Amino acid sequence: MIMHAGEILRRRGLLSDEQLRQSLSDDSGGVIQSAVNLGYVDEVVALQALAEEAGLEYVDLREFEVDLGALTGFPQKLIYRHSLFPIARRDGSIVVATADPLDLYPLDEASAATGRHLIPVVAERGEIARLVKRHMGVGSETIEGLVAAAEDDDGLELLDEIESDGSELSEMAQEASVVRLVNEILLEAIESRASDIHVESQSDGLVIRYRIDGILHPQPVPPEINRFQAAIISRLKIMARLNIAEKRLPQDGRIKLRVHSREVDIRVSVIPMIHGEGLVMRILDKGSMVFELRGLGMDEEVYNTFHDLIRMPHGIILVTGPTGSGKTTTLYSSLLEIRGPDNKIITTEDPVEYQLDGINQIQVHPKIGLTFAASLRAILRHDPDVVLVGEIRDFETAENAIQASLTGHLVFSTLHTNDAAGAYTRMIDMGVEPFLVASTVEAVMAQRLIRKLCPSCKQPYQPSRADLPADFPWEKLDGRPLYRSVGCRTCRGVGYSGRFGIYELLVTTESIRQMAHDRVSSWEIRRAALAEGMKPLRMDAWTKAMLGNTSVEEVVRLTKSDRV
Repeated sequence: MIMHAGEILRRRGLLSDEQLRQSLSDDSGGVIQSAVNLGYVDEVVALQALAEEAGLEYVDLREFEVDLGALTGFPQKLIYRHSLFPIARRDGSIVVATADPLDLYPLDEASAATGRHLIPVVAERGEIARLVKRHMGVGSETIEGLVAAAEDDDGLELLDEIESDGSELSEMAQEASVVRLVNEILLEAIESRASDIHVESQSDGLVIRYRIDGILHPQPVPPEINRFQAAIISRLKIMARLNIAEKRLPQDGRIKLRVHSREVDIRVSVIPMIHGEGLVMRILDKGSMVFELRGLGMDEEVYNTFHDLIRMPHGIILVTGPTGSGKTTTLYSSLLEIRGPDNKIITTEDPVEYQLDGINQIQVHPKIGLTFAASLRAILRHDPDVVLVGEIRDFETAENAIQASLTGHLVFSTLHTNDAAGAYTRMIDMGVEPFLVASTVEAVMAQRLIRKLCPSCKQPYQPSRADLPADFPWEKLDGRPLYRSVGCRTCRGVGYSGRFGIYELLVTTESIRQMAHDRVSSWEIRRAALAEGMKPLRMDAWTKAMLGNTSVEEVVRLTKSDRV
């Protein structure tokens, strides 16, 4: 069968003799898949040629409305084993999508099992796999294996690399089918560019959600998965080196993976809930991260100012924003921008999210007394030029950061405030003397991450003045179109793909120093900064909406207007 498919492509001029030979010698899953993987032929072109040869119709499943009623009575094992998917009912027959139109045996088996005549059509293998995940749930292909393992002990398989404590729960968590299911949940999240995986125990069973570009997306799961809820959670706890017997107290751990030849770290947090344990896993994909200050989304003026600030000989530079607003990425990018053989950079973090070459990083351990404050005191004895403190959480850390800046060091750190002006009053509220805050803090950068419109499907439109918020700078639009989200295959129907930063940079001028020294309120500091030319978050977001990078809805969702 494989030779026949290759010969068809060669005869139609889609493969040369040498390319056919190379494709046949590759073991990545058949001549068609091998030729596609090697870049010799486009999958759609190859499938269309095979469909024409076999006298079948080629279907683009992205444009096809699937009739889920066709799934009734169709054997699931054939869907998973042979990449078949019933997509429609037609005159008493079932239309079945296949990625292998020359293999008739699975179609005959499905016809015999259903007692119905089948009409095969040809479709991309990846699109068939997406239908399976969308309509049958993430991990659904392993459900049959899970059920079989539960009913038949002969199906159990333990992994050698993970030690068992001998308990029944531990043994169940290491069954091969449970391992496959958990791996698929993780892989699907990584391939979807998710930053977090939420595994939640609810009254009606297990709920899995992925946070993609800052928004939580529920994942469909088959109802049978609830029978293996305890095993799934235990498997994740074992992978994170946590105590599976402890179900009353929160636990934190870490999973290290290698996915497609790149390293992925997953931070795991387990908290007991009413209906069982809840897990949240933060995905740190080292291979996909690029720490480049120029590529974060700063406009030219903000970038140039910040570029100069991070090269100051001493002082404190703060980056503020809520959890998940990209503060760590900005700080890492800043450090890599100024890294060199002529300076020494030391960081103290909780946790160390990414390991940076040429930078000395310390993981704090509060339980043994290695806090931010304690590690910062030790760092100053190691003759650094630049210091990064992961977060200023208390008076002691703030005081030590200020002392470090006063003794000739450049200090980077983060605070949790809603805007840049709030950083000065937050440090004073911690107990730091106002004159110390005024004399050491050189600048504060507030930031958020805003979703980027999918370039493949974003749609231009001409808004009216009444359609836009009152603070939208209508006069700057000057007749240009705005863009809205639509949704396509590239962005998985969301309308957005990726995120970039919006920024509010407050440089500590002489007037701002005086106001911080005088304990002036944060809104007065903000008003003075705006008068001196500071561009607020909202305006930075509007500018990027007018450039077609994001939508009006996204700006309104993420930022607050200064107008009451």
